[in-house]
Amino acid sequence: MLDERRLASEMTLWEARPDTREKRPGVLLLHERYGIDRHTKDLAEKLAADGFVACLPDLFHRFDGDREVLGRGEIRVDLCDDESLSDLDEAVTFLRSRPYVAADEIGIIGVCQTGREPLLFAGHRRDVAAIVVMYGGVGARDWVPGDGRPSSVASFIENIDCPVLGLFGEDDHLISIENVQRFRTELEQANKSYRIRIFRGAPHGWLNDTMPGRYRPEAAEAAWSELTSFLHGALDGGWDREHVVWEFESDVSPDYDFSKNVRLA
Repeated sequence: MLDERRLASEMTLWEARPDTREKRPGVLLLHERYGIDRHTKDLAEKLAADGFVACLPDLFHRFDGDREVLGRGEIRVDLCDDESLSDLDEAVTFLRSRPYVAADEIGIIGVCQTGREPLLFAGHRRDVAAIVVMYGGVGARDWVPGDGRPSSVASFIENIDCPVLGLFGEDDHLISIENVQRFRTELEQANKSYRIRIFRGAPHGWLNDTMPGRYRPEAAEAAWSELTSFLHGALDGGWDREHVVWEFESDVSPDYDFSKNVRLA
């Protein structure tokens, strides 16, 4: 069950938590370009069922346009790094204030458009114990400074102080294998712990079961298992922080050609 909250900034946040009196790790789940929709809420409830206190902050709360048009993907709301940091600060503070959340066990998951945000936050703060980047965050434009995004994502990676999970798809039309390889290289050069996995034949958005053209059940199940295993390990104290761990798994055709990847409905 999701509870709706409104924070001091007027940002709306939804919360789902396990049925237990024990303190549990907290996870910020960031929405795709469509805003907070049924799919995002479903994922929050799945996280709660897997033992996490999940929170969904509305990073589009400053947007005063047509939400239905936004939800159909017909318009786009761009995020500014400064505003995202402010919103995530507030959301993390909220999570840490909950009596049923283990305050030092906070993770952030960024999906699609918000894939950049966990890297941004972990590169500027020390309030998170793990981050997940799912088919976003390391596209071509993320490596180049631009309006509202004055720094390359490479500069965030240098300052990250927690393990990173990256989940990507072979057939993604936005994130090329070259992008993922650069992400891996930057993490290794900065001596950061990571797991990265590229799923065979998975297009952009393969986790989203409300989009039949994109949804890939086998990859979705494997990715969710990877994600929850990583979070439990990193947030429940199972991650070896005395060593730098690099894990990379890729299932990609030798004839891979990014130019042939297309946007699916």
